[in-house]
Amino acid sequence: MKLRMATAALLVCASLAAYAPANANTLRWAAQNDVQTLDPHSQNHSATTTLTGYVYEGLTRYTEKFDIEPALATKWTYVSPTQVRFELRRGVKFHDGTPFTADDVVFSFQRIRHPASNMVIFSSGVKEVRKVDDFTVDLMLDAPNPVLLRNLTFVRVLSKAWAVKNKSENPQDFKAKEDTFAARNAMGTGPFKLTSWTPDQKLTMVVNKDWWDKPRSNVTELTYLPIKSDATRVAALLSGALDLLTDLPPQDVAKLKADPRLKVIDGPENRTIFFAMDLGSNEIKGSNIKGKNPFKDRRVREAMSLAIDREAIKRSLMRGLSIPAAVMVAPVTLGWSQELDAVQKPDLARAKQLMLDAGYADGFETPLACPNDRYVNDEEICQAVVSMWARIGIKTKLTTQPMTQHSAALQRYELPLYLYGWGVTTFDAQYTLQDIVHTKTSGADGKGNYSRVSDAKVDALVQQMKVETDAPKRLALMQEALKRTRDEVLFIPIHHQVRPWAMKAGVTIPHAANDAPQVRLATMK
Repeated sequence: MKLRMATAALLVCASLAAYAPANANTLRWAAQNDVQTLDPHSQNHSATTTLTGYVYEGLTRYTEKFDIEPALATKWTYVSPTQVRFELRRGVKFHDGTPFTADDVVFSFQRIRHPASNMVIFSSGVKEVRKVDDFTVDLMLDAPNPVLLRNLTFVRVLSKAWAVKNKSENPQDFKAKEDTFAARNAMGTGPFKLTSWTPDQKLTMVVNKDWWDKPRSNVTELTYLPIKSDATRVAALLSGALDLLTDLPPQDVAKLKADPRLKVIDGPENRTIFFAMDLGSNEIKGSNIKGKNPFKDRRVREAMSLAIDREAIKRSLMRGLSIPAAVMVAPVTLGWSQELDAVQKPDLARAKQLMLDAGYADGFETPLACPNDRYVNDEEICQAVVSMWARIGIKTKLTTQPMTQHSAALQRYELPLYLYGWGVTTFDAQYTLQDIVHTKTSGADGKGNYSRVSDAKVDALVQQMKVETDAPKRLALMQEALKRTRDEVLFIPIHHQVRPWAMKAGVTIPHAANDAPQVRLATMK
């Protein structure tokens, strides 16, 4: 096995060297998984939104410290609590030279709200977008919206003319395996232009010299490489074939820190890793229990949680690079508190008693699905938990697959029990509670709820926090909803990720809690 991994590492490094450019300002960056699509309104997936975010822009954007600043809008004014006027930036051009106008904004809002879009959460609460003139739009809201400006960072603006010309008026239906021009090509207003994408191999971009903003970066080209193998990624960095690596295997962090040619920066990520269960079906698909669904019993869910030794996972698999979790948002998120996130110690005796009380003294069988190329040690975490659950009689049939396949399967509601990770894009707990905990509706509420969770109390709290503008009251609503989600064991959180990045000593880029490197802020020597 070690020989095969070493050989693979050498082959990849040789391949990298073959096309490694002489230009010192080409940033060669590798991570574990690829983008799922280039369509900016299709998939709410971190690597996808990060890389497409170099090409496409929203009306607002994040600063280095995740405050809101103007982007394609220069100014916004609250005409009333439910009408916000945005003055658009003049003189901006798309990468094909066509001018950016209000028509593109109106079109992009319509597109992101299409049923095929997995990004509809970011347009939540926007009832209508009205064109006032070519450089002014009004957002008409259903009610006051305390997270509007944060949501708008991910409503990326697409050229209406380009989309119509290329028959991409609607977003790609990813779960149905639809192929569209916009899924394979990209053309926005952002700091980089796409030059090529070969799925699972390489994505390349060049700097947009006509970008409206004054760049802080001296990076002129970007090469992104999805490399699944931990050993291969690390070998490529150590060989000099990479400049930046953002998916570091925990076991290699100390070695990389000790290398004088490199530097390692780290910090907490706003992502929580958890298990989700099908709480809606009357029977678990693939289980030996027929006619009922054990996951619907809170006692079973609590037993599953109590059987997991999160500290052991932190110690043995994560090498200390995780924060054991009891709630569904990480410490960098508004709504989190240390009290809410107090993790119970594993208790096999109580877990077995709960299984007995629920009528499953002999346990049951269930499929378990996990990605194997998305989160830090995702497959290894699942393997460890399989053994932990076996101690209380839950026999899991584990299957692992690349995230692209895993994501499509869960969006088709095919996975009764699965590992997933959720980053809080807005750094506000409403994002998690509204998207994956709220009962699924035909709109933004519950859009990412692939386990059929439905809790009336959580739903009511989400509806209140969506329109509450008094900050202390809204915080209390979020914390009550997080507590309810925790106490009802609607999900089983494992940990919040801590993310180290490694880079050549001459590369400078600010660490980001959303694990999304802002290449527009990077410099190279």
